[in-house]
Amino acid sequence: MDAENTKNVRQRLTLRLSRTTMAFAAGNPKIDGKLVYEPYPTNGSISLSANLRAAFGESELLRKGSQSALLLTDCTVMLVPQEEYDEAQAPKLYRYTVGGHDNDDIARAAIPELGVTAVFAVNHDVRVVLQDHFSRLNILPVILPVWRHLYRKAFTGARAKLFAYFHDKRLNIFRFEHARFAYANIFDCEHAHDALYFILYVWKMLGMDNSNDELHLVGDIPHVDWLKESMAKYIKRTYIINQAADFDLNAMAKRDDIPYDIKTLYL
Repeated sequence: MDAENTKNVRQRLTLRLSRTTMAFAAGNPKIDGKLVYEPYPTNGSISLSANLRAAFGESELLRKGSQSALLLTDCTVMLVPQEEYDEAQAPKLYRYTVGGHDNDDIARAAIPELGVTAVFAVNHDVRVVLQDHFSRLNILPVILPVWRHLYRKAFTGARAKLFAYFHDKRLNIFRFEHARFAYANIFDCEHAHDALYFILYVWKMLGMDNSNDELHLVGDIPHVDWLKESMAKYIKRTYIINQAADFDLNAMAKRDDIPYDIKTLYL
């Protein structure tokens, strides 16, 4: 399914689904500073789609009867250069490359500013539930608005930058170079020690300079003080992104309960 440019969905109802969590958001905080953000407690003994069906009877936001929605789904993304993208071959290539998604639907979202198409999996039953409730449904990976936001900041100053986004016990590591991805990958990462290993591994693989290049960390960072202190022993210019300053002190940006990807989507 095609995904709209995020500029067109800021006022739309957004459903954010990870492997174990669910939350809903609506508003236009860039205009009035307001966003309704509603985490929904999931039942681990039933499927995500069953939890979603239950949410439609309980969530205030979902019961408002919106006709359109955006689904942000936490998933592994395969990036394909636009000139090599083949719509017919994309599902087969994704399932071969990523594995474990034989029963999922395969979606795509173009990222023209970076010259790639993002290919990703969507839980089939979740998609059916949402299509039963919304006449217009768009789907994006959780990481996509983060990529777009940080891409705009990647070339401020002369130093190369590596970014690490922590969310949902996972870690997205990525770097931009000459209006393209130089690297992008995701790791299961619950502990700070694992994050230290993954980041240093990628840093070394990319041949980045320990003294001059920059590492920027953001999101739900485990043991943030320990990780920054430990990382700084190897990478001199290690920074934690200040989310309030990142969005010009917008009131929503100061809220710790809202994931960074939601902030990048709406702000």
